[in-house]
Amino acid sequence: MKYLVTGAAGFIASAVVERLTALGHEVIGIDNLNDYYDVRLKYARLERIKNPLFTFIKMDLADRIALPELFKTQKFERVIHLGAQAGVRYSIENPFAYADSNLIGHLNILEGCRHYKIKHLIYASSSSVYGLNNEIPFSTEKGADHPVSFYAATKKANELMAHSYSHLYQLPTTGLRFFTVYGPWGRPDMALFKFTEKIINGDEIEVYNHGDMWRDFTYIDDIVEGIIRIQDKAPTQQADWTPENGSPASSSAPYAIYNIGNGEPVRLLEFIEALERALKMKAHKKFMPMQAGDVYQTFSDSQALFDVLGYKPNTSVEKGIAEFVRWYQSFYVADATK
Repeated sequence: MKYLVTGAAGFIASAVVERLTALGHEVIGIDNLNDYYDVRLKYARLERIKNPLFTFIKMDLADRIALPELFKTQKFERVIHLGAQAGVRYSIENPFAYADSNLIGHLNILEGCRHYKIKHLIYASSSSVYGLNNEIPFSTEKGADHPVSFYAATKKANELMAHSYSHLYQLPTTGLRFFTVYGPWGRPDMALFKFTEKIINGDEIEVYNHGDMWRDFTYIDDIVEGIIRIQDKAPTQQADWTPENGSPASSSAPYAIYNIGNGEPVRLLEFIEALERALKMKAHKKFMPMQAGDVYQTFSDSQALFDVLGYKPNTSVEKGIAEFVRWYQSFYVADATK
């Protein structure tokens, strides 16, 4: 098939492109290559996709001229929309970057899918939409109406926007609420990356809420496997669904929302200890209070997705962190010694 993958130079999307092309699909990837973090890492991710089935185009999701033209000329069959302005804390300081990329950009994708009869749109939501919801584990059967960051608010808005298009135009849409994705080629703004860099350099690491935070860490390969499998499972209309007795994660429209996470939260201090073992180095910790926009715990109930896919994440944090450290040392440490 022919796919559009947005955010193609990003952590998750580049891994998805690599997998799709290995399976024989043609992929057009777009990314604006902004400088939210080191652009060299984004280029390096693109360079590792050595497959003639992949074409990269530098493009901004909010471009109301170029993106519709891309849909018109390329005639995609499916769209995997992973491009967005990421980062919870950054959204507090730079909300307009999120409005442009995550709201206008998402609308542009929906319009392209609508006008060019895309068979299935898969898009990235986030576990951050659960916000003040403290009913653990987080379930798509429960509400997610009180986000605590603007980033989370844009992701919840994406779900609502997708539902309106599924309802109005019978566009099959599937939103995936990612839970703390980590692994090789990961983002420099994520805790694992920052901790690794500082521990190697002998610098102090800031441990928020004194390490008493829990995250449902999910390894990149498990995330990619879930995305690859779900794109063959387009939701269908359910004539007997009603808001009163139906799941909020489904609809009478061809619409679905799933959590995608390990379902086994790990305490931040235990995560750091696993990193220390992988690095064979001790961290110098500076314990800090909780930061604005953070949540105490993420814990996914992803059983609905596992039931649909016949698959669940199986990479332990110990193994996943070891794989990340191997990549980091080869990409950064080894390169710095040349």
